Amino acid sequence: MIDFLNRNIFHPHPELLVFITVAIGFLVGKIRYRAIALGAVTGCLVVGLFLGAQFEVEIDDTVKSLFFIMFLFALGYRVGPQFFRGLKKDGLPQVVNAIVVCVTGLLVCWGFAAMLGYGPGLSAGLLGGALTQSAVIGVAQDAIGSLPGYTSAQLKTEENLVPIAYAVTYPLGTILCALLLAGLLPRLYRRDLAAESAALAKELDAPDENPDLGEGYYEVVLRAYTVQRPDLVGRTIDDFENQQKELGRRVYLTQVRRAGTILDHDQRTSLREGDVVAVSALRHDLVDFDARTHIGAEADDVELLGYQTESMHVVVSEKAHLGKTIGELRREPFMVGVYIDKLYRSGSEFPYRLSTKVERGDTLLLSGPKRLVDPAAHEIGKPVPTSFATDMTWVGVGIFLGGCIGIPALTVSGVPISLSTSGGALIMGLVFGWIRGKYPTYGNVPPGAQWFMDTLGLCLFVAVVGINAGPGFTSGLSQAGWGLLLWGAVATVVPLIVGFLVGHHLQKIRFPILMGVLAGGQTTTAAIGAINESSKSQIPTLGYTIPYAVGNVLLTIWGAVIVLIHH
Repeated sequence: MIDFLNRNIFHPHPELLVFITVAIGFLVGKIRYRAIALGAVTGCLVVGLFLGAQFEVEIDDTVKSLFFIMFLFALGYRVGPQFFRGLKKDGLPQVVNAIVVCVTGLLVCWGFAAMLGYGPGLSAGLLGGALTQSAVIGVAQDAIGSLPGYTSAQLKTEENLVPIAYAVTYPLGTILCALLLAGLLPRLYRRDLAAESAALAKELDAPDENPDLGEGYYEVVLRAYTVQRPDLVGRTIDDFENQQKELGRRVYLTQVRRAGTILDHDQRTSLREGDVVAVSALRHDLVDFDARTHIGAEADDVELLGYQTESMHVVVSEKAHLGKTIGELRREPFMVGVYIDKLYRSGSEFPYRLSTKVERGDTLLLSGPKRLVDPAAHEIGKPVPTSFATDMTWVGVGIFLGGCIGIPALTVSGVPISLSTSGGALIMGLVFGWIRGKYPTYGNVPPGAQWFMDTLGLCLFVAVVGINAGPGFTSGLSQAGWGLLLWGAVATVVPLIVGFLVGHHLQKIRFPILMGVLAGGQTTTAAIGAINESSKSQIPTLGYTIPYAVGNVLLTIWGAVIVLIHH
C-alpha cells in the first residue's frame, strides 16, 4: 500500500503529501489534557517526520522558505505594536524579565550543547524545543545553510537534525512549563493563584470574568415619555439636550413618534404636544431630571424603544484620549449610551479593567445606537470598517524590503553573518505592524489573513521540514541519544526558575502577573492557558502580552545565534 501511494500519488505529486500531512497534523495537535495541547505546529512536524520516513519524498526548499518568510512577517506584524510599547517605561520591568529568561535559555542550551559535543543542528533543535519556539527551526536551518567548511551532504544532515531535536524536546518542554508555572511554583511558595487573582482583579477594578454572571444594574437606560408639558412644546431636540448638558445631566432624545409615525432623527426637530419621545440617559441623571414632571407620562412603545445598533472597531489614536483609563473614557460626554465591549492589544483580546489605560494602537469594540457610536468612534480615533480584503501591496512590499535588508552579510572568521531573508522579514513585520498601529487606515490585514500567514504558514513550513527530515529521523535520533530529552527538560526549567527569582525577589512583580510574564518570555501559549485555568481568571494574561512579543523576537534570533557560536 505504501509503495502504491508513493509511486502513483506522492512521488509524482509531492504537494499532496504536504496537505495530507497538515490535515492529520491538525488532528493530532488537538490531543489535549486539560489546558495543555500538543498544538498544530508540533502535530504537523511529528506527522511530517512519520510520513517522510515512510514515503521518502523530497520537497523543494523554496516551498518551505516561502511559507516560513510569510509566517515571520505575520508574526512581527502581530506583535509589533506590543513590542515597541514594551520599550516604554511602564513596560520595562516585564521586558527585563523576558530578556532574563531568553538570555538564560540561550546560555543553558549553549552550555549543554558544548558539554555534549552537539553540532549546530542538535544545538538549535535543543534550544527551539526546550524554549518552545517553533520559529527557531527555520532560522537555524537558514543559518546552517550558509556555514562554510561543510559539504552539501553535511549541511543537509545538520539541517535535518534541527527538527528532530525539536520534536524530541518540545512536548516535554511545553508540559513542564505549564506544570511549573500553574502548579509547582505556586504550591512551593504556598500561594493561591485563584485567590490572589481575584484580589488583584478587585484591586484593579476588573470586570466580572464569569460569562454566566452579569450585573442587574444598568447604568444607561432608555425610556419613552409622552410630551405633555407646555414648557417643552416648541423646543428643538438640540435645545433640550444642551440645556441638560449645562445642568450637568446627560439626557438625550434618541427617537420621536408623531401621529403614529417615527420621524427621521434630526436635532432641529421641534417637539409638539402628544409626541412620544425615547429618552436615553444615565440612570442617576434621569432620576434627577424627573422625566414625568418635565416631559409627561411614561409610555411603553416597543418600536420606538427599539433602535438601530452598531458595533464598530476603532483604533485609539487621538492624543486627547491617549493614556486615559477605561473608567475615565466611559465618563466622557460622547460615550453616553456607548459601550466598550472588548479591548484588543497586539491583535489579541486584552482583559481590560476600569483602570486600564488605553494606548495608541489599541482597538476598542464600541456598541450602541448608531447615531451615538459613530461620533464616539471619531472622538477616540479611527474607525476600522470590517473588511475581509488584505492589502497585499502592504504585505508584499513589507516582505520584499525585509528580505532585502536581510541579504547583506558581514564575514567574521570566515562565517557570513546576516539577518537572512527570514530575519529581515521578522524585523520589517515588527515595523509595519507598528506603523499599522499608529496609522490604522493603511495596511489592512484582517484576522483571517493573519491566521493564514501565521499559523498555517508555520504549519505548512514544519510539515515540509518534517517530510524532508523523515528519512533520517531514526539515525538522527540515535545520534542525539535519548539523553537529549533530559537535557531539554533541564533547559526548559532553568530559565523559568531564574526569571522567577528575579521577578519575585528583585522586581517584586505580583505573583499572578509574574506567572504570565514567565509564560510570555518563553512563548508557551499552553502555559498561559493552564495558568488562567488554575487562577480561574484572565488576570495573568496582563503579564503575558509584552514578554510574549519580546520572547518571540529574541528566541527566533537565538536560532541563528546558537548555530554561529557552535560552528
